[in-house]
Amino acid sequence: MTDIRISNVSRSFGSVVAVDNISLEIKAGEFFTLLGPSGCGKTTLLRMIAGFAELDGGQISIGGKRIDTLAPHRRNIGMVFQNYAIFPTLTVAGNVGYGLKARKVASADIAKRVGEALALVRLQGYGERWPHQLSGGQLQRVAIARALVIRPEVLLLDEPLSNLDARLRVDMRGEIRDLQQRLKITTVYVTHDQEEALAVSQRIAVMQTGQIEQLGAPREIYRRPVSLFAAQFLGMTNLLPGIVEGRQGGGARVRVGAVDLVIADAAARQGEAVTLCLRPEALRILAASDALLTEEVRLEGTVRHAEFIGALIRLDVELAGGTLLKVAVLDDPHSRATPGSRIVLAYDPARLTIFRAACP
Repeated sequence: MTDIRISNVSRSFGSVVAVDNISLEIKAGEFFTLLGPSGCGKTTLLRMIAGFAELDGGQISIGGKRIDTLAPHRRNIGMVFQNYAIFPTLTVAGNVGYGLKARKVASADIAKRVGEALALVRLQGYGERWPHQLSGGQLQRVAIARALVIRPEVLLLDEPLSNLDARLRVDMRGEIRDLQQRLKITTVYVTHDQEEALAVSQRIAVMQTGQIEQLGAPREIYRRPVSLFAAQFLGMTNLLPGIVEGRQGGGARVRVGAVDLVIADAAARQGEAVTLCLRPEALRILAASDALLTEEVRLEGTVRHAEFIGALIRLDVELAGGTLLKVAVLDDPHSRATPGSRIVLAYDPARLTIFRAACP
């Protein structure tokens, strides 16, 4: 297994800084994801690792060996492109074996290694088929097999599921994750899909305007975003501007509109303007027979909108003074949370994140 070290790497296109002095260490055997909106620099950084984009400054090493001065074919990297880059005039076996043929591997060895690579991605017996005979998911597997057949030290994947339908995306991301875990290959994955990143990654770098906004494990960056951008980009959330009114227990009381919210932050200062981040699923609906847990706080409001999306129901709940809260709860056929109904919500103050910044 091989680690990747990125040291003070930069890249500009004219006046646009795509990658801005990034330093990063990706551990050997890690599934690492670069996540961010279009134009944040994640694909440029991936292409710099692959050798398809030059560095303006800094250096990149794989396994302790500097590789940014090497041609792409000398870096021992396998790459899966967004559009798969499958050759329509070659069979599946021809596509998978293309890199081996270019490396002058003996024909007998090519056939053996192509068969092994197709078996890895569950495409045994598909070698003689043509690309137009395959589904989108099968084409994706061919692209992965072609990247793996050269036995790379590092696997790079650039938005590999963006051309698949929603259900197939879920299936394929699980397959990619399972394959990576079996092979223990260091993997860098680029996506703009937050759910996808949370599902497959061991660590995630959230990027914005060429820089890393937050770096950490999926649960860490979701539950404890370090900035308003990270809070908003990584899933749905409530961003609530307020003023710290005073202490309450080991935390503080914050005035949001016409209601008070209790937070667990002991450093909040009275009179301080803050923005609170409260995830919709951190709220629960209290039934008449339910009791508050020791740490919980009550809120009352009126349901203004209810959206059924299968396993979940999403609610817009209006608090006193007009503040709207987004709430996500599991589907309950006996729930009375319908538009116009009054409900009681409960939340744990420890699930709130506080920002000393204005809400955008």
